[in-house]
Amino acid sequence: MLSGADAAMPPDADAAMLRVAALNGAYAAALDSGRFEDWPGFFLDRCLYKVTTADNHEKGYQAGLIYADSQAMLVDRIAALRQANIYEKQRYRHVLGLPLIADEADGEISAETSFLVVRTMRDGQMMIFAAGIYRDRLRPDATGSLRYAERVVVCDSQRFDTLLAIPL
Repeated sequence: MLSGADAAMPPDADAAMLRVAALNGAYAAALDSGRFEDWPGFFLDRCLYKVTTADNHEKGYQAGLIYADSQAMLVDRIAALRQANIYEKQRYRHVLGLPLIADEADGEISAETSFLVVRTMRDGQMMIFAAGIYRDRLRPDATGSLRYAERVVVCDSQRFDTLLAIPL
C-alpha cells in the first residue's frame, strides 16, 4: 500500500497506470452495460476474485462475500446469475479513480483503484451501492493483453442491503 504524497513511483508508472486504467474502464463498461458473460475474460485462467469488507481485509480474513479462485468459477457465477438467481432488475454505474501503481516487476503490476458503484433499480431509485478500493495484481496473458491475476474488492461498508448478485 502506498502512503504519503512523495511515495516513490516504480519505473514506467505512467505507462502502467494508463494500461490499468484502460482495463478498469473496459471492466466497468462490461458490467455497467450488462455484458456479464464478458466479465470472466478480464481475468487469467488461474486467478483470485474476492469481495470483502475493509474491516475483514485489515484483520487478514481470507474468506469473502464472494470468493472465486479460477476463471471457471467466474463463468459459473455468471451462469448462476443468468439462470438460477432471482433478484430485482438493477443496473450498476461504476465511477473509478485513477489507478495508483504500487509496484511493477517481472511483468506484474500491483495497483489500487478507488471505486464507487451507484445502483439504479427498475423503478428509477438510485443509491450508492458500494464504495471502496480494488486491490489488483495484473499480468499479461499469452497474447500480451493485461488481465487480473488477483482482484480483491475491499468495500468500505460492512453492510449490503440486498443480494450481491452482479459482480463489483
